[in-house]
Amino acid sequence: MQQQKAIEAEPHGGPHLGMLAIFSTVLFCAGQALIHPIGGKNQFPSPSESSQAISFYFQHHQTMVLLCALLQFGSAVPLGVFSATVYSRMNFLGVRAAGASIALLGGLTASLAVGFSSLMLWVTAQAGVAQDSGLTQALCLLGYAVGGVGYAVGLAHLMAGTSASTLFGRLAPRWIAILGFLLAAIGMLSCFSLYFAGIGFLVPLTRFCGFLWMIAMGFALPRRLPTSLPDHARK
Repeated sequence: MQQQKAIEAEPHGGPHLGMLAIFSTVLFCAGQALIHPIGGKNQFPSPSESSQAISFYFQHHQTMVLLCALLQFGSAVPLGVFSATVYSRMNFLGVRAAGASIALLGGLTASLAVGFSSLMLWVTAQAGVAQDSGLTQALCLLGYAVGGVGYAVGLAHLMAGTSASTLFGRLAPRWIAILGFLLAAIGMLSCFSLYFAGIGFLVPLTRFCGFLWMIAMGFALPRRLPTSLPDHARK
């Protein structure tokens, strides 16, 4: 027989997951809008472009790049809080499986990846650095690797761990968990873009679809313990 557990009188304490996800998404997308404006002009250069082209961009668009770095660094903070709160929430709901810890590891990895890449973007935009085309290209490539692939793989673990726990524990709608598994697979595959440049689109696909998943999961994950919880969700 499945063990029964009464609904807790008090909800789980902590910030609202859905609002954290929205806040992180808005900050990051606002930063992206500065360096990828609609219309195609003054677009942030691809890491595969020449070192001269990358250096030219950073020298002539310093203000936009610095604002982007600030906003994207800011987006890393609610992402980290979201990950820690998800872990705490699942423990509160009785989840004892490894999925909760995997989600925490992935979420903190993704948060640190965004924060570190944003700081590298800030460094690259400095006058003395941007004039060195070789150094500028190297920092741009490193920023892509950390903030692109590193972020996508970290987010994949956050989505996979959370989806597994909520699916088997019946804590959130099934479609959100399935979407999380699908995006997690795409995120893991994105690491191959370090060798096969043609699949680099998997990184933004994971990132922006992942934002939608985070918002959906943030609003769906309950704050109070369900009336009953399957035994296998606690193991």
